This record gives sequence, C-alpha cells and structure tokens, in this order.
Amino acid sequence: MKRLFRTLSAVAALALVAPAALAQTPPNVLIVGQIAEPQSLDPHTVTATNDFRILVNVYDGLVRFKPGTLEVEPSLAESWQVSEDGKTYKFKLRSGVKFHDGSDFNADAVKFNFDRMLDEKHPFYSTGPFPLSFNFASVDTVTVKDAQTVEFQLKEAFAPLLSNLAYPTGLIVSPAAVEQYGKDFGRHPSGTGPFKFVEWQSSQRVVVERNADYWDGAPALEAVVFRPITDANTRVAEMMAGGLDVMVEVPPDNVATFRNDPNFAVSEQVGPHVWFSILNTKSGPFTDKKVRQAANYAVNKQSLVDNVLQGTATVSAGPIPPAFNWVKSPVEPYPYDPEKAKALLAEAGVSNPSLTFAITEGGSGMLDPITMGAAIQADLQAVGFQVKIETYEWNSFLSRVNTGLEGKADMAEMAWMTNDPDTLPYLTLRSDALPDKGGFNSGYYQNPKLDEILAKARSSTDQAERAQLYGEVQQIVHDDAPWLFVANWKQNAVTQAAVKGFELQPSFLLNLKGVSK
Repeated sequence: MKRLFRTLSAVAALALVAPAALAQTPPNVLIVGQIAEPQSLDPHTVTATNDFRILVNVYDGLVRFKPGTLEVEPSLAESWQVSEDGKTYKFKLRSGVKFHDGSDFNADAVKFNFDRMLDEKHPFYSTGPFPLSFNFASVDTVTVKDAQTVEFQLKEAFAPLLSNLAYPTGLIVSPAAVEQYGKDFGRHPSGTGPFKFVEWQSSQRVVVERNADYWDGAPALEAVVFRPITDANTRVAEMMAGGLDVMVEVPPDNVATFRNDPNFAVSEQVGPHVWFSILNTKSGPFTDKKVRQAANYAVNKQSLVDNVLQGTATVSAGPIPPAFNWVKSPVEPYPYDPEKAKALLAEAGVSNPSLTFAITEGGSGMLDPITMGAAIQADLQAVGFQVKIETYEWNSFLSRVNTGLEGKADMAEMAWMTNDPDTLPYLTLRSDALPDKGGFNSGYYQNPKLDEILAKARSSTDQAERAQLYGEVQQIVHDDAPWLFVANWKQNAVTQAAVKGFELQPSFLLNLKGVSK
C-alpha cells in the first residue's frame, strides 16, 4: 500500500506540470485519460459510458460479454437455466467469492441488489434514483433458493434479460457497503471485480488497485488511475508527452498522427453507438413532423462524418445502430436536401423558426460535440432556422437534458452505446419513458404503434420475429423523426507502445484485467 501511495503522489505531480514536461508514467500503473469526471461509482445510479468504463473494473455482474462480442458468458453466475415459457431464470452462483470489503457474495447479495433498484419499499431504495432500472422492469420477484442459487421470476418473457444483466446496470454491489454508506456509497464503492477502489480526488483522478484475490485471476497491473481531462486538445498533448498510457475517444484530427507514430498504437472497434439530437416534440417548432423532417434534410451528415469526424463514423438512419446487423431494416439515412427542407418548412407554414440547441463541452461518445453542434447550427440556419446554442459541462448537461427539454431547449445533443436493439428505443422513445416517469424520453415523443411493437419485440423469444419487429421500429422512428439522426461512431483509443493486451470491446466498455505494461 505504501508503494501505491508513493505512485499516486508521482501521478499527482505529473498532473500539475505542463504537458511538454511530462515524464514517463509510473511502471506497472496504467494512466487512463477519461473524457469527463464520473458522476458516481455506484453502477446502479449512473448512465454514462464514461462512468461504466471505470465501474466494470471494480464490479462483476452475474454474466458478462464475451471478449470481442456482445454474446453473454458466465461471470458471478457460473451457469443458469431458463424455463420453457421464458419467464423463470435460475442462476447457480460461484462459491467463495467475496466483496472487496470482505463480505460474502451470495444469493442474498444478488436479491439485495435488484430489490434495491426495483422495490420502492426496500430500505435502501432511497439511495437512488436508479435511472436504468428500466432494464429490469420485467422482473417480478428475485428469490433466494439457497446460498448459491437465485431465481428471477419475470412478469412476461423478456428476451434482452441476459444482455441487460451483462450491462453495467447489472453489476453487483456490496450490500454491506450500501448499508454502511447509504447515499454516499457512490464515493465508497465495493464490488467483486479485478480492481479495488482506493481514492477519488474530484477533478483529478479515480484510483483502483489490483485485487490479488480476484476469483478469475489477479490482473497484471498494480493499479489504474483514471484522469478526467475534458478538453480533447489537452488529452492529446498529455498523451503525446507521455503523461497518459491510454486515451479514449481520440479526436478525429489526431487519429492519423498517432497511427503513423511507432510510439503509439491505435485501436478501433465498431459497436452499437448512436449520436443524435433529441427534438422537443411537446412544444416549439418540432411539434410538427414536417419541421422535424426538414431538420433532418437540412443537415449534411455525410459532410459531418467525412470532414468533422474524418471517417471515424457512418451516417445514422435511426435508433437501431448497424452493429445489430441481424435486424431487418431497409431504412436509409435522410439525404442532404436543403431545398426539400425549405419546402417542408413552407408546407408546415413555418417561417424562420427559432430554436435553442443545448450542446455539451464533451462526454461519453459525443464525438467532438462543440464542432458538431456548430456545423449543425450552420446547416439549419442555411434553410431558415434561427438557432441559438447553449453549452454545458457534461454532468450539468446530463442533469438538464435527462429531466426533459420542456422550458429548456428545442433540441439537444445525445449519444448512447447500447447492448441490444431494445435498449435505446425502449428507454428514450416509448410513451411511458417520459422524464417524469423515470425514463429518458426527453423530447416527449409518443406513438402508440411504436409502443405496441416494442412491447411485442422484447417479449418474443423468436430471433427472426425480433429482427422483423425492430426493423419496423427503425422505419417508424425514421419517418416520425423525433430526433435529428446524425452518426454511428467507430470507437477508438490510443495506447503507448509499452501497453500490451489492450482491446476495445463492441460494448464500449473498458476491461483492463488483461492489460499489462
């Protein structure tokens, strides 16, 4: 421990000097340049991939994504059985696993985790809110059968359950730590993962150290330091000067520079990412579908992809990203057609509509948001929209947008990385997912037909039927245009040449157990 804190002192000293003066990072300690400060280290209370990249190294779920895929494999549950009707899941848990605080992982701990998120009468439900508990809305009861067996009874068959359990909202936290710290648990996290929490210095670093007793084998690294560096140029400068070992979300301008330098390695991975702008369908000009469609025709998304993002993304057609290539959808992106946009505005009887556009300085998966926002503003203004931009720090932006755009903005940037085609439309476009009901439908879009199809798709156990239904979802949302559809990102990261075993995952998570330096 003394050695680790000497290392932390060295890291702190590095952070205080100019990038050009930075020395090599400490041996066997990985320094990761993050894009923002985490909101919390409680996986049940956060929504951002920025936070999840830390949390998957501290916690485990019952299941996890198999490396390089979105297929589910065992983790804290060594096996499971599913009933013929798809409504009962019985998990056999690993024995002998302990949380970092020394308490036992068992079936009671699993029940505590899900009851905490789903049962308003649970004594620690007040430690929320739990914004992505929607992922487990189908769960009726969680029952302890014995110390190593837990059973989930669903209200109805729910095809994405295992995938949702592998997502960070399904990570298992220590009940003892929640009981001890209450709402402050997010500052005192305890899981069963390969790394243990050490400290969180606000705006400076989150530090985790090797869990020597990890059930799946101890990691090679002594520690990982996650540093929040919001400004992309500063992250690049520190990476170039040797102050970071890993940098996530490399600005497009710098990808080629790093790729051509033998001191660095660039990783890229296609994944289920959607970058879009939420449109306020409740009030203002975007209550009219023609105006929403006009906005989609007005923006030159191919130019954004080619020139701003420099080929690191593709143009988006709807809420189902192309990474889910089993979904049957003929939908093509809106073409760039400013004359069509002007004609639609004329048909809607709208002249020079005024808009407030909320953007962020940077945040998970947001793809150069200030530059993108300015380019979108220019294209919209070219067809007659009057657009005022308001810029916010990432966590402030999330707090503002996730609670709904009413009275705040007419449109807002957003990005999601998802694990199933159900996730994004169910949490952000369903009528019952409005912000006052705990959902993320910040633009207040409602379509009963879409609700019906989503309900059917998530309860189907027939993959071919699901493929057809999500194709219909893509078609409906594309036509109704509750969003300005922009891009699907090919995620990237850069590492120092000394870093070995680093791989990006289609889940957009950052699993560091297998990394060495």
